[in-house]
Amino acid sequence: MSALDRCYNVNDLRLAAKRRLPRGVFEFVDRGTEDEVALRNNRAAFERIKLRHRALVDVSGRGMATTLFGKPLAMPLAIAPTGAAGLCWHEGELELAKAAAAANVPFTLATSAMTSMEKIAKEAGGRLWFQLYVWKQRELSYQLVERAHRAGFEALIITTDTIVPPIREYNPRNGFLLPFHATPRFVADIARHPGWAASVLMKYFTTIGMPRNENYPDPYRRPITSDASVKEVMRQDTLSWEDIRIFRDKWPGILMVKGINRPDDAVRAVEHGVDGIIVSNHGGRNMDSAVASLDALPEIAEAVAERATVILDSGVRRGSDIVKALALGAKAVLTGRATLYGTAVGGEAGATLALSILRREMDNTMAYTGCRGVDEITPDIFFGAREDSNRLRDRVLASA
Repeated sequence: MSALDRCYNVNDLRLAAKRRLPRGVFEFVDRGTEDEVALRNNRAAFERIKLRHRALVDVSGRGMATTLFGKPLAMPLAIAPTGAAGLCWHEGELELAKAAAAANVPFTLATSAMTSMEKIAKEAGGRLWFQLYVWKQRELSYQLVERAHRAGFEALIITTDTIVPPIREYNPRNGFLLPFHATPRFVADIARHPGWAASVLMKYFTTIGMPRNENYPDPYRRPITSDASVKEVMRQDTLSWEDIRIFRDKWPGILMVKGINRPDDAVRAVEHGVDGIIVSNHGGRNMDSAVASLDALPEIAEAVAERATVILDSGVRRGSDIVKALALGAKAVLTGRATLYGTAVGGEAGATLALSILRREMDNTMAYTGCRGVDEITPDIFFGAREDSNRLRDRVLASA
């Protein structure tokens, strides 16, 4: 029996990933920032919402297929950008992308990925989105955007909530430092995980050598141990709305901004030509006092109405979470850690299992709440009065 055979939910995958990965790598994936308040609040926001079972509704023909940006999806979900996938599994981004393509959901490649966008497009296919960190030398970012367009990526996601480095105190404590350094503590950590060392680290060393950030521009595509590769392409606290305007002019495809949790910012994004708003607090990994993404969602969904596609990111661990997000105004969710845990345990097969778990749980929740399709998921399924939910329900019913 493989490790995947013993995993029945996302938390099982998380615990299996914890056993397989060195502590430094696992905590980089799993933990938040500072006191991890935002990390806990993301889950608490979902857990506070109670749903009502609807009786005697024939839901035998139910389905979760939908459309997003005018194209069909098997379920209202996309894979979030996760820079550590290549450390969880050899060419982890490619494994994730293949699982997403097979499941007919979009995959988002991170700027810091260890697999090139060209390789992802060639070997995985499917609906591909590219996440961009804007660098000090804007021309380098423009070149990267053009490269993504040539590779066939349909959407560009500009991350807006990582303008300064977050404070993650556990990284120096466990010896896992970026740029990648062989600290005594991390070397000892690797020695305690020989399976990971052989199947990930040594596999890189025997094929390409030290992994690189393959989507960085040529002069800066250096091994992940290089200080220069970090310093010369640092994320910038000069990012502004003018940058969004410029990227809108340069990018012919779908444009989204990620890291929005204020309705006025969402409205301004729409005014700058953005197609999609990703309500996100970066999975609780950046500002520890950040509002939970789910709590911020209703106001934002109401503020932009039908002018932009609203997607919820941060905290999704169950299929019922997807249903709750849709009822509060999201058109879809991003999931990062859930599929990353799966990838860490079993590569493509593990990511596929994570997606199938979420799909099964969402299907169950839809059946219990009497929803035959995603268009029937409204705040009416909630138990207890919520002012924001009631406003959303009225708007949904009025447009029906």
